[in-house]
Amino acid sequence: MKLTPLADRVVLKMVEVEETTKGGIILTGTAKEKPSIAEVISVGPGGMVDGKSVTMAVKAGDKVIIDKFAGTKVTLEDVEYIVVRQGDILAIVE
Repeated sequence: MKLTPLADRVVLKMVEVEETTKGGIILTGTAKEKPSIAEVISVGPGGMVDGKSVTMAVKAGDKVIIDKFAGTKVTLEDVEYIVVRQGDILAIVE
């Protein structure tokens, strides 16, 4: 199955970030707060949303920062995705 977002929605998959402390200890995602960095999986077409024209600024493969409470979680084939509006994306990580 494949998730295809509509309008200004974006399907994201959270990125597991490992962080190393100053002492050299590697903290995995379970040892600290979940990261807010996600990878864009698919992007809706944009168009007219709530009477305004929306042009999509992100594309599949982009890494983005989102608010940790944004979106709707969806599990498909044992993989967890988050569906958000493009406006919930705070920044693109380059």
